[in-house]
Amino acid sequence: MSQQPATSNQQALGNRRILLGISGSIAAYKAAPLVRLLTQAGAEVQCILSESAAQFVTPLTLGTLSKKPVLTGFLRDAAAGTWHNHVELGLWADAYLIAPASAHTVAQLAHGFCPNLLSTVYLSARCPVFLAPAMDLDMFAHPAVQQNLERLRSFGNHVFDSPSGELASGLNGPGRMLEPEQLVAGLAAFFAR
Repeated sequence: MSQQPATSNQQALGNRRILLGISGSIAAYKAAPLVRLLTQAGAEVQCILSESAAQFVTPLTLGTLSKKPVLTGFLRDAAAGTWHNHVELGLWADAYLIAPASAHTVAQLAHGFCPNLLSTVYLSARCPVFLAPAMDLDMFAHPAVQQNLERLRSFGNHVFDSPSGELASGLNGPGRMLEPEQLVAGLAAFFAR
């Protein structure tokens, strides 16, 4: 019975190119199993790690699991003057999943600010964009965050639900990032249509 979801995920995600943007949230630790599940489903995964996300999960871990160098900034080689082309990344991807999407990142995306590679690629992406919010209860419930999420939906982005549960602060309520298995299933369901 456990083979059925894996098989349907492989059918939907096999050979798909997934950009995974990881922003600064304690939920960034879930990026490692997420990358593993996506690659097991046959997807090619390119990770973009924000500077603050690197405090929670390392490029070495993500690069080992994705079998691709993790992008952490605009410059590829500062001495040579080469940079990561956000336009090419936005055109390469079949989907851009931002998980976790912190309150800070959600605000940047909703208002077109691009101080880092993650948000700059978002503005260049021609593919469907999926966001998995992750923040504390009061942050998630704040009207500014809810307006930003609604604004992102109005742009055609797909915002995953944020379920209730125990949060890193010890509070209990919405604000959790969906589990990696749920995110993979959500992407697979989108591509299976």
